[in-house]
Amino acid sequence: MRTTFLAVFGVVLSALLLSVPASRAAEPKASQSAQTDVYKMTIDRSVSLSEAAESMRLRANALNLQLVAELPLSKQVEAITGQPQRTITIFQFCDAVTAKELIDVNLDFAVFMPCRIAMIEDASGQGWLVMMDVNVDAIAKEMRVPQALKDRINAVRNSLLEIMRAGARGEL
Repeated sequence: MRTTFLAVFGVVLSALLLSVPASRAAEPKASQSAQTDVYKMTIDRSVSLSEAAESMRLRANALNLQLVAELPLSKQVEAITGQPQRTITIFQFCDAVTAKELIDVNLDFAVFMPCRIAMIEDASGQGWLVMMDVNVDAIAKEMRVPQALKDRINAVRNSLLEIMRAGARGEL
C-alpha cells in the first residue's frame, strides 16, 4: 500500500512540477493554471528553502492562521528508500473558527481543510510554493454559503497567498 501511495503521489507531483517551467528571475514568479486549479510561486533563488519555510511560519502567525501540521514528505521517503530526496514539505494552515462554520454549512467542506501549501524543490534546485486554488464563488453559491462566511473564506485565501509571497521572498 505504501508503494502504491508513493507511486501515485510521484505521478501527481511530477505533473505539478512539469506544468510550469522553473524561473530564474530575481523576483518570485507566480502562475495560475485554469486546467489544474493550482497556484504556483517560485522561491527567490537568494532564499533558502529553510528560510522560506520560516518566513511562512512567521507570516501565518502574524495573520492568525495556525500551522496545524508540517509534513516532511521528502524526509519520510528518504527514510523508507535510503536515497537522498529533493525537498517536499506540506504545510497545513487553519483558521479553526472559519473551518468549523464551513463544516456546519456542509460537511463536504472538510475535504478542503486544513489549507495546504506545498514547498517543493524541482530537479534544477528551484524552490516552488504550490497551493490548490479553489473557486470560492462557485462553491459558495452551490453550497449556499452566507456572504459573511464567503468573505472570511476569501480572507483566508488572501492570507494564504500572503504567506506564499512571504516565503517566496524570505520576508520575516
